Amino acid sequence: MDINKLVKPNIRSLRAYQAEEVPCKVKLDANESPYGTTVLKSIETNKYPDPEAKALRKLFARDCKVKAENVLHGNGSDELISCLITTFGGPVLYPVPTFSMYGIIAQAQGEKKIEVPLDKHFDIDLGKMLPLIKSRNPKLIFLSSPNNPTGNCYSSDRIIKIIKQSKGLVIVDEAYQAFSGKNEFLPLLKKYRNLVVLRTLSKVGMAALRTGFMIAGKEVVDEVNKVRLPFNVNSLSQKVAVDTLQKKAQLRSGIRSIISERKKTMKEMIKMDRVGPYPSDANFIFFKVDGAGSIFKKLLSKGVLVRNMTGAVENCLRVTIGTPKENAFFLKSLKQVL
Repeated sequence: MDINKLVKPNIRSLRAYQAEEVPCKVKLDANESPYGTTVLKSIETNKYPDPEAKALRKLFARDCKVKAENVLHGNGSDELISCLITTFGGPVLYPVPTFSMYGIIAQAQGEKKIEVPLDKHFDIDLGKMLPLIKSRNPKLIFLSSPNNPTGNCYSSDRIIKIIKQSKGLVIVDEAYQAFSGKNEFLPLLKKYRNLVVLRTLSKVGMAALRTGFMIAGKEVVDEVNKVRLPFNVNSLSQKVAVDTLQKKAQLRSGIRSIISERKKTMKEMIKMDRVGPYPSDANFIFFKVDGAGSIFKKLLSKGVLVRNMTGAVENCLRVTIGTPKENAFFLKSLKQVL
């Protein structure tokens, strides 16, 4: 039996998302927060979790100033991206470089994907994108803002032009919004019926929970909910997330520390020869450096793991902002390998 002949063609040509565990002293490659929570309360392990995550959705909806009926919970944003594509299909359009799961999930589901290069400032290129929206009529447009891996927010006026022109849904993925001072798109949900916003708790200290949210009009939430797997967010994740959201002091303290450390780290990187950090609204810094592949290996030899992004943008690396001690070790190691 030839297994390859049984696999669908769109899966045969697909490359799996790489999330390798590499031994290192300082892990700064996955955009995780260094500040987490160890809260654990009694949970009945013999019972299924609340399938509707009512307490969690109600609390999150309150923070977002929307109704609970406008929020759908997911096992991370990845599941919600998958549910959106399952519900509405393709074509699926998105700018590149960006979060790779948009393309991976679209291809895995056999949907056409349309990739549009960002401009030289890593902003949306309306000259390329708007004609494609008109000619290809994508059902879904994914816009990660702040964008991963580039770290910047797209221009709000460009996103709004896309929302106005699109006959399909425009999903603004705000996974890194907590670290940005730029405009968020939640207030525009009532104005634009085709706008969907994604949020996650993964970047603010709860990556282990795999808890994400989709905020949209009730009609969109109801349709996507049809394909959501039952009991998708487990009891432990729901309990810890609710507890953490009720006690926000620790959460906010961690976010403030990351923003402060990002500024300090950026300031030191700007001083270095051969290093060109790009402005960041996220919890990481995307930077250009001559011989990025070699620099990546040399940093790893010193125990510092960053993300090699040369596959997306030539000679570029991405470093997550960690604790002050981790950031200092990264900066010291980078100076040495340079």
